[in-house]
Amino acid sequence: MSSINNVFEYEKDSQGIVTVTMNMTGPVNAMNAEYRDAMQATIEKLQAEDGLTGVVITSAKKVFFAGGDLNELLAAKPGDEAAFFAMVEKIKSQLRALERLPVPVVAAINGAALGGGFEICLACNYRVAVDSPAVSLGLPEVSLGLLPGGGGIVRMVNLLGLEAALPYLLEGKKADAGRALAAGLIHATVADQSQLVPAAKAWIASQVDNPDAALQPWDHKGHKIPGGSAGSPKLAQLLAIAPAMLAQKTRGLLPAPEKILDCAVEAARLDFDTALRKEGRAFTELVMTPEAKNMITTFFFQLNKINAGASRPDNIAPHTVKKLGVLGAGMMGQGIAYVAAKVGIDVVLKDISMAAAEKGKAYSAKLVEKQVARGRLDLAGAEALLARIQPTERDQDLAGCDLIIEAVFEQIDLKNKITLGTEQYLSDDGFWGSNTSSLPITQLAEASAHPEKFIGIHFFSPVDKMPLVEIICGKKTSDETLARAFDFVRQIKKTPIVVNDSLAFFTSRTFSTYLDEAARMVVEGIHPVVVDNLGKAVGMPVGPLTVHDEVSLELTRKIHQTWADMGVENQWGEHDAMAEIIKTLVVEHGRGGKHYNGGYFDYGDQGKTIWPGLLDKYFDGGNATPEQDIKDRLLFRQVIETLKCLESGVLRSVADANIGSIMGIGAPVHTGGFVQFINTYGLERFRARCAELADAYGERFKCPAIVSEKIERAETFN
Repeated sequence: MSSINNVFEYEKDSQGIVTVTMNMTGPVNAMNAEYRDAMQATIEKLQAEDGLTGVVITSAKKVFFAGGDLNELLAAKPGDEAAFFAMVEKIKSQLRALERLPVPVVAAINGAALGGGFEICLACNYRVAVDSPAVSLGLPEVSLGLLPGGGGIVRMVNLLGLEAALPYLLEGKKADAGRALAAGLIHATVADQSQLVPAAKAWIASQVDNPDAALQPWDHKGHKIPGGSAGSPKLAQLLAIAPAMLAQKTRGLLPAPEKILDCAVEAARLDFDTALRKEGRAFTELVMTPEAKNMITTFFFQLNKINAGASRPDNIAPHTVKKLGVLGAGMMGQGIAYVAAKVGIDVVLKDISMAAAEKGKAYSAKLVEKQVARGRLDLAGAEALLARIQPTERDQDLAGCDLIIEAVFEQIDLKNKITLGTEQYLSDDGFWGSNTSSLPITQLAEASAHPEKFIGIHFFSPVDKMPLVEIICGKKTSDETLARAFDFVRQIKKTPIVVNDSLAFFTSRTFSTYLDEAARMVVEGIHPVVVDNLGKAVGMPVGPLTVHDEVSLELTRKIHQTWADMGVENQWGEHDAMAEIIKTLVVEHGRGGKHYNGGYFDYGDQGKTIWPGLLDKYFDGGNATPEQDIKDRLLFRQVIETLKCLESGVLRSVADANIGSIMGIGAPVHTGGFVQFINTYGLERFRARCAELADAYGERFKCPAIVSEKIERAETFN
């Protein structure tokens, strides 16, 4: 065995088959300068090899290949386009040379091959993978504001056809080994890794008399793309509606999906090598965009930092929850029970009656039925999951729980009563979590005999789908309790952000400014439909009035009443306009939201329409607030509140701010989160725009001092 550039192991056997084992510097194989040099040397050596009968590409790492070097992509900037495009073309030419070798080339896939890793696989004539949960295949670049730039679009379209390829390209759809085999992404699977390279070599040996085995489908004379080329009648309807459907989804804020669709269509129209160049140019353009910089920074670097434990106290042993108590089997409690049981935790789901507790368990049963029907869970697994959830009305069944999570209504007296009555059933080293979204943890912990073991664990609805959990430390919460809460959130496969105590913490406090600013604009006389639509135009997933109806104005009324009773109602700014809206809609007209006779909107068979009474009372046809001001007010209120949380210590890190704002609040994805937004908007420009908005609409838009401090130090938010 020899090595190429000390990173690719090169071994030729007696049958003339060369096995290239990628073993790059560092924990993973990545498409960086080291890779490009090693691949070039490998190609040249293979091209000069005597008696070559086949090539196997495999990996010495747990992950087959991790994809592109995102540090390299992040560093690329406008002005670097020519050099960057040349680098992309080099990668493409190497993969093109690999697939044009006169012998069959096999990818022996032992682990995840995503992005650039899967593009290497696609450049091989045959792909065999271990049938293991560790194997994940796909092209997820769109989630980072990019497109597959190593030939992934062109090869996928030529392999599967345009229509079948689009979910993998536009949605970043991934497949395990079994699904990849069924979809035609790979050709075979083996049971374990020891069989992988032998299977690859066996296939090569079986193709000795088949010269076509060394030809890619698209290099065969007369190759036809499955499903037809872009000009075929079969695809005409798809191509007519796809751009409009995509624009409706991205709202023009995400350039990557549009460029992916364009490149995919061109791949079904142009010759193979011309389509590759088109893809390379589009990739180069995207790498330079602020959207890509934002998404790479947040969804890769900051998300990985959080999940790796940056917010977890050091030197505390890992902890696993074995028995969980959930108090309250309503919407939140039943979701918590499900995600815990799904990872093997025994759950006691308690409510005031057995009927209520069993109804809560029934939620898990419905989710499990869907998974069985879709082939994602077998009957034995379904039965085991449900068996782990014990519905009960008895406090005593909580005995020995490592963790109890209270998930009842946002009423401090009720929560305190439950803490006093059931905390005694925790195991000796157990801890208590409150799933409150708005009440101060320090104050709730006053009812606990062990406030150091009391912490906020704020889930988002629906729990089974929402990836984030906000962990809130009270003044007396110990580091050990924080570490255990963090470990629990990772145990149930969620992403934890850690914040310090505050009224409504970070996510609820910041999200409420979105609703509040919308209410102000309605009271000012701006048409409610304009307010709602421009919230979506900014990039929020749902308009502010629509989402307020969904979460319920009645809930807002109750929370504000609780805050008033606690003497903290206007702690983070006055809510006069919101109080006015609540008074009009909820108190005077019984309109508490979508599930309470309607709210801002009426709901009927024809969909939702603005409640006429809202227009009668508030709409002013002469209001001339500029559209851009409306959009900026809805976005900047949330960004400013995030900055206030950061400078006051409620937020502990920029990463928590960005991930929390996107996963918990719905911050526009293209911004990379509310703090990252400022980096690409420009700190000085942001400060100036805040001043304009403050002059026109009030002091709530005053730029927090932390921005000026960063400007003076010539820093950005990292």
